[in-house]
Amino acid sequence: MHHYSEKEGIQYHLQIGKEDVGKYVLMPGDPKRCQKIASYLENPKLVADSREFITYTGYLEGEKVSVTSTGIGGPSAAIALEELVQCGAHTFIRVGTCGGMDLKLKGGDLVIATGAIRMEGTSREYAPIEFPAIADFEVVTALCEAVEKLGYSFQIGVVQSKDSFFGQHDPKSKPIGYELEQKWNAWLKMGCKASEMESAAMFIVGSYLKVRVGADFLVIGNQEREKAGMENPIWHDTEAAIKTAVEAIRILIRKDRKRKEQEEENV
Repeated sequence: MHHYSEKEGIQYHLQIGKEDVGKYVLMPGDPKRCQKIASYLENPKLVADSREFITYTGYLEGEKVSVTSTGIGGPSAAIALEELVQCGAHTFIRVGTCGGMDLKLKGGDLVIATGAIRMEGTSREYAPIEFPAIADFEVVTALCEAVEKLGYSFQIGVVQSKDSFFGQHDPKSKPIGYELEQKWNAWLKMGCKASEMESAAMFIVGSYLKVRVGADFLVIGNQEREKAGMENPIWHDTEAAIKTAVEAIRILIRKDRKRKEQEEENV
């Protein structure tokens, strides 16, 4: 592959090098959320600001950890993941927002994704549609351990990843609204927890690159609760999702170190 960056060893889109980032990365969509997440790290520093990709790096448990935004949607999320892997990162947690679908989920709750419906285009350029988009088991386990420790209300399950925000919220206005509504109803019948826009691409790219990828989300609101005439609080504070992801990274760092020590003892 041709190297497009002006500087050797610097990734073209993220504008980072191997020395700039840690092996563990927290990945929000919104660039403006990076500084908030980075404040939970020790000695965080801004290392790159390019396009929709902002990167901070600091430390947790003595280990270098980074925060990199992806922007909205699968294409930019896949680019960020690919370039971070090129720089040596191997563990990723998407820290995002979503719209609830399960009637038991309301604004302020969290969702931990075990897998994602591939109703987007990016993942199809990596793997046949028959290949499932699943989260890494170790990351899911760490997120569950973290959220239970912190005491937040949450659910675990499959989420839907789509490319069109307005296709979800105003399907009748779209030329293929009949298809969007039919599939949405199918996802509901299958027990889908929530809808968002990046996880399927990230899970598929992670599978291809043999790295660990997981995701947790803040539920902003739930259009199905509104349709059913139920209370539908709207929540924008992402602190619970951020704290859960940060604690999960701490758990993973400790477990990885213990595993490495055991492996060295057995040599």
